[in-house]
Amino acid sequence: MMTLAKCTVIFFGVFLIAVGFIMLFAPKKAGEILRKAGSTNLINYSEITIRMIPATALVLYAPLSKYPDFFNTLGWFMIITSLVLYFVPRQIHHGYSLRCADIIKPLYFQLISPFSMLFGATLIYCVI
Repeated sequence: MMTLAKCTVIFFGVFLIAVGFIMLFAPKKAGEILRKAGSTNLINYSEITIRMIPATALVLYAPLSKYPDFFNTLGWFMIITSLVLYFVPRQIHHGYSLRCADIIKPLYFQLISPFSMLFGATLIYCVI
């Protein structure tokens, strides 16, 4: 079980690094993806459910990570906010993502992309 949790956290870190590259080199595409959040029932509930997988892995692997309190806190935060999102009407979730996509201009995606990459790399570092 711990091996699966570790692999999931590593995959999550790789995912965050890839998202960082998308934000850096294809910021308009990142905005398009953000606009789709919550747009359909399938997308809404899939993204929430999929988000709980690395969250659970963070909680499970926390005792073996380099920063157990951080992993535990982040994992539980992601789980709780995911559970809350299950009960937020999809239209509100989608409206929020549309507003955020309007605010976050392509340049802003490029400016925050290193943080996504750094965070992904940090997660990987903490489990290897």
